[in-house]
Amino acid sequence: MIVYIRLLKESFGFAMNALRNNKLRTFLSLLGVTIGIFSIIAVLAAVDSLDRKIKKDLSSLDSKTILIFKYPFGPSNVPRWKIEQFPEMNYEEYLYLKNNCTKTGTLSYQYFTNNQNIKNESVTASSVSIRPCTFEYADIDLLELGEGRFFNESESNTGRNCIVLGYDIADALFSGSNAINKEVRLYGQRFTVIGVLKKVGERMVSIGPNPDNSAYIPLNKVRAMYGDSNDAFTPIIVAKPIVGATLEDAQDEITQKLRLKRGLKSSDDNNFFVNLLKGAADQIESIISSLNLMGWIIALFSLLVGGFGIANIMFVSVKERTNQIGIQKSLGAKRKFILFQFLFEAVILCLFGGLVGIFLVWIIAVILSAALDFEFVLSFGKILLGSGLAIFIGLLVGIIPAYSAAKLDPVEAIRSGM
Repeated sequence: MIVYIRLLKESFGFAMNALRNNKLRTFLSLLGVTIGIFSIIAVLAAVDSLDRKIKKDLSSLDSKTILIFKYPFGPSNVPRWKIEQFPEMNYEEYLYLKNNCTKTGTLSYQYFTNNQNIKNESVTASSVSIRPCTFEYADIDLLELGEGRFFNESESNTGRNCIVLGYDIADALFSGSNAINKEVRLYGQRFTVIGVLKKVGERMVSIGPNPDNSAYIPLNKVRAMYGDSNDAFTPIIVAKPIVGATLEDAQDEITQKLRLKRGLKSSDDNNFFVNLLKGAADQIESIISSLNLMGWIIALFSLLVGGFGIANIMFVSVKERTNQIGIQKSLGAKRKFILFQFLFEAVILCLFGGLVGIFLVWIIAVILSAALDFEFVLSFGKILLGSGLAIFIGLLVGIIPAYSAAKLDPVEAIRSGM
């Protein structure tokens, strides 16, 4: 064991000598390994951070959320022109599904609509995402109230002039002061603020716009003002299965009940889509996997070039130290000792280049996390992965130069080195 520790120490010394004595040559050779490790770890860390952010956003929505809509939330075999002829969801269908579906626990009806301005006396919040919805939507999107409350079933059914503001909107209109029971103007009418949401932060995945820049009002208020057939409002029904029911069971029941409500025959195709949030999450996972694969392919080419550079250093090192190898072997050094000496040297050089690459990724991660509203995470696992790859490349490209040094004849080595 002591012999191998001494061997590792000597190999480290030789590697440092290579760095000091041939700075430019060693720098250019290590650059390939540094770029390769940097590329792999940067891409994997970026994709990992993106994956964490998306999963965090999706955690605010139940993965079993079902969205009944005129349009699909992904690729469809139904032609676009045919989809455009499908009828919109309506309030009666929402009530029918709510009263007749036994496998759905929470079911909400909402409108997608154009952004509007909201006023508080002389202060205006521009381009606010207006979210007309029924009272159940707070449970669907798991909205958290910082102040006040969400409108209840009675207020939802009667269409009371009440409103729940997103954090940023309340802050813009009331400058951080208490907004509860204050009045704002929307659609030419006065609405009483009954709740303000907690700050959510930037979301990458959400059903509709970010809650921070949204305002929620009873859907029946909008229906009373504009009717059920206004092109400015696109309706959607959102549902969750009850505890114990599978996603497929709830989806099948909704499909069956809605076909019955719309009078579709067994030979007729569905004129609606029962979309699954889980399906959207699976598509995102597929995209992330593809990004990971692309990152590996691109970075491996860089590692290949860097590996050739390290191999070149090692062949030159063997050539320069031929006389020394001959002396070591004449004094009794075994082939295994010489082989490990050069192999360790290659590994140390690659590991040095890899650690530089990982350090650069860490610096960039710190800068991006501070500059953007996005947490760029470089996990310990990725650091270990980068270090392991560097060691593997060192072993791979160092074995041939090390073997060629180990098999040198001591007499010929001393003679050719003189």
